[in-house]
Amino acid sequence: MNRDYGTITEETLLIRSRKPFPDRFAGKAAIVTGGSTGIGEAIVEELCREGASVAFTGRTVSTGRAAERRLLDAGFGVMFVAGDMLEEKFCREVVDRTVEKWGKVNYLVNNAFRFIDKGADATEQDWYNVLFTGPVAYARMIANCAPHMAKQGGGAVVNISSVSAHIAQPNRWTYNAAKGAVHMLTKCAALDYASDNIRVNDVSPGTIWTRETLRGVWEAPPGQREKFFNEMNRRQMMQRCGESVEVAGTVLAMLSDDTSFITGHEVMVDGGYINMGPQGVKETALIQDGESKK
Repeated sequence: MNRDYGTITEETLLIRSRKPFPDRFAGKAAIVTGGSTGIGEAIVEELCREGASVAFTGRTVSTGRAAERRLLDAGFGVMFVAGDMLEEKFCREVVDRTVEKWGKVNYLVNNAFRFIDKGADATEQDWYNVLFTGPVAYARMIANCAPHMAKQGGGAVVNISSVSAHIAQPNRWTYNAAKGAVHMLTKCAALDYASDNIRVNDVSPGTIWTRETLRGVWEAPPGQREKFFNEMNRRQMMQRCGESVEVAGTVLAMLSDDTSFITGHEVMVDGGYINMGPQGVKETALIQDGESKK
């Protein structure tokens, strides 16, 4: 669906694609949690384009089934598993169904994560939800997948974290603390599974145009959308926000044998955001002549 934000449309925002490495993951099976939309959906599609069979999860059945049908119609081997990563039983079910269908698990991408941004007002249930659908579910999935990876001679895990794991942001105790826990989980799991030739790394996106971030654009009042868009871009060293496919490309690299001697590390996919100071970018026009700067 094409949304019009005045001079800005989805066609001008979401313009990037990548050239796949044919058959790089042929014969391999992967699990991607939270793979129905946004960054997760892009990771699923790019893995499929490079030959992997992919099981992916999501809580909204209609959204997941639509993504599954689109990929099946394109000739890819995919399976949607509906459920909530909050539940320990479901974390086991996803792995069991993947092994039942394809006989193996080679790769895991932990992506599903409740976006709960609360501060001192966070309830016990808020903390429970963000931690148990985030780092706790990540840990469960790693533990469930590791024995199957070891049977294949090894494997790779990528945990999706965030730049928010490294910085203070207003009223974000829950989300930022949980994302910070992901980073330390990655290091510890990498150490524990190194002897099984299972690599564990994390990828931390910055501001990526997804359904959540785009909402701020289309909910802005008429005449304010360009201002909102410019402000979002001004915070980035590259003067633009990222796209889901750019995160997906990095994730695939970290899963592949091209990074076979990298484990326990974090890769920032943030357009330089984490390295930039309070002065921001150079003062340049980010919208010129009615067109968004690419």
